[in-house]
Amino acid sequence: MKGLMVQGTASSVGKSLVCTAICRLLANEGKQVAPFKSQNMSSLSIQTKDALEISVSQALQARAAKTSYLPEMNPILLKPNGNMETDIIVLGEKVNKMNGMLYREQFFEEGQKLIKTSLKKLSDSYEYLILEGAGSPVEMNLRDRELVNMRVADLADVPVLLVANIEYGGVFASIVGTLALLPVSQRARVKGIIINKFQGDITLFQDGIDFLENYTGVMVLGTVPYFPNELEEEDGVEKSTNAASDEQIEEWAAHFRKHVKWEKIVDILEVGK
Repeated sequence: MKGLMVQGTASSVGKSLVCTAICRLLANEGKQVAPFKSQNMSSLSIQTKDALEISVSQALQARAAKTSYLPEMNPILLKPNGNMETDIIVLGEKVNKMNGMLYREQFFEEGQKLIKTSLKKLSDSYEYLILEGAGSPVEMNLRDRELVNMRVADLADVPVLLVANIEYGGVFASIVGTLALLPVSQRARVKGIIINKFQGDITLFQDGIDFLENYTGVMVLGTVPYFPNELEEEDGVEKSTNAASDEQIEEWAAHFRKHVKWEKIVDILEVGK
């Protein structure tokens, strides 16, 4: 399949919005594109036209891609319901309720099969898939049975863009640390870095870009300034992402494109390099 995966150095770095921008920019170029997030934990969901539940983030990304949202775009939705238990929603329908340990122990193999099937169905219908990770790909206590980051990139065999948030500092350590903790084969999937939520004179950051590229060997594809009309970023905030207007989506996509090496991102998408 042709696609790429957007992963982050942490939660709330802007993965969802980067995927949203990429989906809209490709759709504006006439490409058939679909979003995908294998597993999302959120109390917020929205129904497809067939009354099936998916996360609001993937619904927004589908709107950005100018396509209907489908349950395969978010095959596993985990909805916390209190008492350390979570509703397990598979392809839009509730199938079980369990705590985190049981889910980790019992759902791993089934989850992988479900992800493979969903990826296959989407790739049969769309030219490009834009995959979104969750949290960080180097949560060392979770990585052996994770279903959301590098294991999904391996299953889909797609390159990865790594997003970091500079707003609160620590961006160099978060990028270098993330890459250092990845196994060599998975680190090789990372084809570009995007730094998000920059504030100030961007010309003063060139030394930082040079350091990152020289130290990691990975190209910095853009430094995106903070966007004041920012759309919903994570599923956990109690606002309706689906209420974002098409104009807001266009504004965000244009802002993103202005500050990244868009043609290089397209090249990575096309050839995986």
